[in-house]
Formats: sequence, C-alpha cells, structure tokens
Amino acid sequence: MGVTKTQIFNTNQNELATIFKVLSNPARIAILQYISTQEACICNDIVDEIGLAQPTISQHLKELKSIDLITGEIEGKRVCYCINLKKWKKIQDLLNSFFDKTKFNCC
Repeated sequence: MGVTKTQIFNTNQNELATIFKVLSNPARIAILQYISTQEACICNDIVDEIGLAQPTISQHLKELKSIDLITGEIEGKRVCYCINLKKWKKIQDLLNSFFDKTKFNCC
C-alpha cells in the first residue's frame, strides 16, 4: 500500500494491517510461539529450535521488534528476547474489537 493511501484509513485499520503483515510469515509465528514458552530466550536457541539460519532468524526478530511485539535485552554478546506483554494485550484488544463488531450473515 502506498504511503499516501494509508491516510484514508483510521489508525486501528493501519495498525492491524501492519501487524498482520509482520505476522504473515510462518517463521515469525513459530518464533513467537517458542519465545512465549521460554523464561528467557537467546537468538542461538531460536536458531536451534526453528531450524533456520542465524541471519534469517535475526531478520525475523527485527520484523517482530519493528512492531514492538518483542523486546530484547543485551547480555554480553547475546540478546535475550521476550514477548512485550503490553503490546500483546493491545493486539488482542484490537483483534477483539474487530471481531466483536463483525456481523455474520449469509448471502
């Protein structure tokens, strides 16, 4: 979507579209599922778990961080990632609002 076209949509619509775009990759879903089950997570652990190359995992982590869905803390040469619970809750609220307003009818 062109930059100029986003202005005709409201904030929630644009935010949901961005979130869906980031979450549209199954590797990112797998990464989120893995991180959400860990107390703390280090990038190399994700590489071992998911089975993709480290640079690929790093790119996926960058995309997840771009929407503030995960946070990372530097520990020496490693970065520990975790789910940003505040953003996670906001996404849940946006989705619930979207689906709660949906009227189901058939043609």
